[in-house]
Amino acid sequence: MDVPKDQLHTLLDHGLFSSAQIMGCFAVSSTSIHPETSPHLKAESLVLFGDSLFRGKEFRRATQVYKQALHYHKILPKHSANTTPTTRSTLSASNRSSSPNSCNTSAINENEVKFKIATCHSSLGDNRAALAEMEGIPSKSRNLEMSLMMANLYRNSRHTRAAIGCFKECLRNCPYIFDAIIALAELGVSAKDIISLFPQTPSRSGRPPFDHFDSSRWLPRYVEAQCCIASNDYKGGLDLFAELLQRFPNNIHILLEMAKVKAVIGKNDEAILDFENVLSIDPYIMTYMDEYAMLLKLKSDNSKLNKLVHDLLNIDPTKPEALVALAVLWEKKDERGALTYAEKSIRIDERHVAGYIMKGNLFLSLNRPEAAVIAFRGAQELRPDLRSYQGLVRSYLAVSKVKEALFAAREAMKAMPQSGKVLKLVGDVHASHVTGREKAKKFYESALRLEPGFLGAALALAELHVVEGRNGDAVSLLQRYLKDWADDCLHVKLAQVFAATNMLQDALSHYQAALRINPQNEAAKKGLERLEKQMKGIDPDAPEEDDNELDDGDGDQEEVELL
Repeated sequence: MDVPKDQLHTLLDHGLFSSAQIMGCFAVSSTSIHPETSPHLKAESLVLFGDSLFRGKEFRRATQVYKQALHYHKILPKHSANTTPTTRSTLSASNRSSSPNSCNTSAINENEVKFKIATCHSSLGDNRAALAEMEGIPSKSRNLEMSLMMANLYRNSRHTRAAIGCFKECLRNCPYIFDAIIALAELGVSAKDIISLFPQTPSRSGRPPFDHFDSSRWLPRYVEAQCCIASNDYKGGLDLFAELLQRFPNNIHILLEMAKVKAVIGKNDEAILDFENVLSIDPYIMTYMDEYAMLLKLKSDNSKLNKLVHDLLNIDPTKPEALVALAVLWEKKDERGALTYAEKSIRIDERHVAGYIMKGNLFLSLNRPEAAVIAFRGAQELRPDLRSYQGLVRSYLAVSKVKEALFAAREAMKAMPQSGKVLKLVGDVHASHVTGREKAKKFYESALRLEPGFLGAALALAELHVVEGRNGDAVSLLQRYLKDWADDCLHVKLAQVFAATNMLQDALSHYQAALRINPQNEAAKKGLERLEKQMKGIDPDAPEEDDNELDDGDGDQEEVELL
C-alpha cells in the first residue's frame, strides 16, 4: 500500500487533523487499492479520511465519505466469484456482521461508522436524519455513548417514552451518567424509579459496583435533589444540595445548580453570591454564566456585567452562554441587536432555556407580545419554571388576553402550590381589570402570608391600594418593609405615593434614596425630574416648547414653492 495506514492513525491520534486530511486524500486515491478486488481496503481508507474530516468539524464532507465507506464495506471482492457456495455464504454472512473482530473482509465496524454519520447529522442540526441512522444500529450493539445519543435524539424529537427507555438503559449500565439522571428527572420519572435502575449485582471482587467511595449514599440524594427541582419543589431541592455541599465543599456543579435555582425563584442576592463564589474557584467556567449576567442586569451592576461578558467572549465566543450574556449587555443599547444574539444562542443549542427566556423578554421590550408567547412556550417545553410562566402572563396581558393569562397563572399554581411568587402572578392577572381587584388583593395578601419577605407582592399590593385611593394604607405597608429592605424599587414606590398625595419633600427624599442605592434606576430618574418641575410650579405634563419649531404658515409657503 502506497500510504501507510498506521501513520494516518498517528496523525489522528495526535490531533493533527489538517495533515491527516491531506494524507487521507492520498490514501483514498491510491492506485494500489483496487475498489473491485479490495473493497475492504478502500473502505478502511475512506473511514480514516472521514475521521480526519469529522475531527476537523467538516461534518457534511465527513458524512459523504463515511457513506462511501459503508458502500465499499458491503461489496464482495470480485475474486470471490469462483469460490464454492459454502465459502460465498460464509463471506456474505461475514460482511453482514457488525463485529470488528469477525472474519469480515473489511476491518471497519459498520455500527461505529453509522454512529459517526449520526453524530455528523446531529452536529448539523438534522435530528431526523441522525435518528434514522441510529435506528439502523441493533440495540444489542449499542455502547453507552450510542445509547445516550439515541436518548437525546428521541427527546429532541419529542418521543418521550422512547427517550425515557434509552436514558434508563444508560443508568442500568452505569449509574454515574449524570446527563441521564437530570434528563429523567426533567421528564417526570420519580427519584425512586431512577435509583432502582442502579446496578446492584456484585462484581468479581464481591463488592457491589455501586458501592465505590460510598457513593451509594450521596448519589441517591443527588437524584432526589434533581427530581425536587424538576417538580418545582425548589426548597426541597436546595436543602438536598446544601446537604451535599457539606460533604463536598466548593463543589462547582452543586454551587451552580443552587445559584441557578435561586435565580429562578427570585433570591437574587444569594444567587449572585453563589455565582461569585464559583468564579473565585474557577474563573474560566461558562456554565449558567448567562443566568448570572441577567442578575447583574437586574441589579444595574454594569461594570461587573461588562467584565463578565468580556471574559466569556475571551473564553469561547461560540458558546450559547456567551451569546445570551452579550444579548443582556446589548439590551439597553440596541434591543434588535440583542435579539439577534439571543436567537443565535438557540441555533447553537436548541435546548438552551436561558436563550428562550431572554428572547421572550426582548420581544416584550420590542412590543411584540405574540412573538414573546412563542419564545416563553419554547422555554416551557424544555423545562417549565417560574420565569417562563411569568413571561407568558405578561405577554398575554400585553395583548389583553386575560383568560389565557389566567390559565397560564393557574398552571403555575398547580405546578408550584406553595410559591408566593405564583400567588402574586395570579393576583397580577386579576388586578389587570377593575372587577378583579378584590381577588387580586386576596392573592397578594396570601403571597405575603406564605412569604412574608416577598417585596414584589408588597409593591403590587401597595400599587393596588393607590389605584383604589388608599394611599395611607400603601404608605404604611411600604414603610413596614423599609425597616428590613434597602431596595431602590421600594423607595421609588414610596416616592410615587407621596408625590400623588402632594407630599413633595417626602417624595424627593425617597427618590434620592433610590438613586443612592442604584444610580441607574430609570424610574427614579424620571420621577425626580417630574417632581422637580412640580416643586418649581411647572406642569410636568405640559409639552416642552421647541425653539426650532417653524411657523406653520411659512412651512406651507415653502412646500408650495418646492412643488
